[in-house]
Amino acid sequence: MRTRRPAIALLALALMAAGCGSSTQSAGSENATISYAIWDKNDQASAEKIIAAFQQANPKVTVKLEITPWAQYWTKLQTAASGGTAPDVFWMNSLNVRMYAKGGVIAPLDESKADGLPTAVVDGYRYDGKLYGLPHNVNVPALWYDKKVFDSAGVKYPTADWTWADVQSAAKKLTDPAKGQYGIMAPMWDQAAFYNTMLQAGGRVLSPDGKKSGFDEPGSIQGLEFWTNLIKEKSAPAAEVYNDTDPIQLFQSGKYGMQYGGSWLASTYWNNPEIRERVDVVPLPKGPQGRGVVVIGTANAVSAKSEHPEASKAFAEFVVSQQAQQILSDSGGGAVSGREGTQESWFKAFPTFHLKEVFDVAASDGVPYPVSLNTAQWQDAQQKLLAEAWAGRRPTADVAKEIAARMNEILAKE
Repeated sequence: MRTRRPAIALLALALMAAGCGSSTQSAGSENATISYAIWDKNDQASAEKIIAAFQQANPKVTVKLEITPWAQYWTKLQTAASGGTAPDVFWMNSLNVRMYAKGGVIAPLDESKADGLPTAVVDGYRYDGKLYGLPHNVNVPALWYDKKVFDSAGVKYPTADWTWADVQSAAKKLTDPAKGQYGIMAPMWDQAAFYNTMLQAGGRVLSPDGKKSGFDEPGSIQGLEFWTNLIKEKSAPAAEVYNDTDPIQLFQSGKYGMQYGGSWLASTYWNNPEIRERVDVVPLPKGPQGRGVVVIGTANAVSAKSEHPEASKAFAEFVVSQQAQQILSDSGGGAVSGREGTQESWFKAFPTFHLKEVFDVAASDGVPYPVSLNTAQWQDAQQKLLAEAWAGRRPTADVAKEIAARMNEILAKE
């Protein structure tokens, strides 16, 4: 499951006229056909079952599912939104929700429908005192590892008690240049990797009020250096290795011992019989200041210009109901349901993966994904500059300080 930024800028959305409707709990009394857009084919089966259950309870409403791959999803959505033809209900992430809300593309939703959902995830969908997305799943970062690589090197498997020092030590032992084997992967992943290590060293991405960057703080720099040092010490491959091959595919090659990655990788790895037997997962290792875990989840947003606002809001609310959340969990798709009491069957769908332990830890240590109004804009600067540090062309501390300066310029204009 993808949760990061789209490939295009969203600034134009801020210029759109608002057209938000009021919240409602009724699907309406008239016949209606509404569209539902998602990006992950791994969740098609659960989405279809949820739609069927909703339609059974609301026979006058027909929901048509649209699946657009992540690579095209945001471009297609922005084009549709600009023309006033966005899907009635569609997947939204916390990175983009503020821009779509300010642009009047999406309607505010009933806060009470989010009761019982993870606070760290729900908070990511608030803007200007209103809620603009109902999160239906939860994704947390974790440490995936290849048992076969560990066994061949005689290294003990990771545990929930691991620290950065354990990761660094194991990565060195697992690295074997003769085999082209590395102890750990180090792609520039934010939510799954370096945002967490920044927190774990006492740093932060944004100030609590979202007006100032935290990249230049000592803890943030230390959290970034955790990764660049692994590359420098050759326990992780050079940054360019990820240019041609997706890190998820690389990890399945059997040449890497560990990978920081999201819980959403469970379905991908489980669906590969060979990989299923080789990999397992544990909670993120602790850093010098603890175990900060950036929690994120996909939400359903409702178009402010929907011709059927009552039916659309009723469907978005149904997706986070106990009944629908249980359907999502039972389907064993790309992400675990967000509502407590519905998640056990999802864990059981991957019986050899220690996913419940991962989520239990995140429940106490989870924090929202850091966002502001123009997140995509400052993240573009973040990624371009970090590439210099990951490639070893500039000191990580210097890059982090420049990121902070660029971010502060952008944040000052919000």
